[in-house]
Amino acid sequence: MKGAEWYQTDEVAEEYEEKRFSRGGRLIDRREKQAVLDAIGPVEDKKVLEIACGTGRFTVMLAERGADIVGLDISAAMLQQGRQKAQSAGVADHLEFMRGDAGRLPFPDDHFDTVFAMRFFHLADTPATFLSEMCRVAKEQVVFDTFNARSTRSVYNWLLPMGSHLYSRSDVEKLLAESDLRLVDAEHDWILPYGFYRKIPGAIAGPIRDVDTAIGNSPIGDYFASVSYWNASVE
Repeated sequence: MKGAEWYQTDEVAEEYEEKRFSRGGRLIDRREKQAVLDAIGPVEDKKVLEIACGTGRFTVMLAERGADIVGLDISAAMLQQGRQKAQSAGVADHLEFMRGDAGRLPFPDDHFDTVFAMRFFHLADTPATFLSEMCRVAKEQVVFDTFNARSTRSVYNWLLPMGSHLYSRSDVEKLLAESDLRLVDAEHDWILPYGFYRKIPGAIAGPIRDVDTAIGNSPIGDYFASVSYWNASVE
């Protein structure tokens, strides 16, 4: 998996959220959390697994809403940040953080109601393996996001230190079919790339995001969207 060693350093873990979700990046954080809530729906007492949970942004959010949730990540440093966040939020007793490999999940078949992964598949070197494992341990639902092949990200992707795996809709449909998953719903968003928003103050990012959203809601929006959120059911 791309960036596995980079994400495991203490320095990266400690600075991760400040660098990505401050300034205009707050808009990204808000949208991603809403995408997860929209896809999963009511979470109280639902058994959930988050793959590549990182610093626990989504894990803690769902625990606060009553989910019975496990966050799994390969990085001990990221998990430590998640545990601190859970402690601060008062939900440390209501969730579990585990270190593990997403390609070999340490759970029996059909163990969770929902399994989801955000900010993961663009780094996955064997996406079919990961998605099949997510499906194996899910009883009902699998949710994930991808960066899109037709997006503005494709223009500069080669410049990024780790690059990204970019997906077309047909790529995703093939992965779903191979994993015995049925697409229920998909949302497409962000004409401008994430990196742009992280570089500008929130006061400027807001009006730009309004324009971005307006373009995204136009007939060309889905075609040029940077990010897709996929909601699939287990067959």
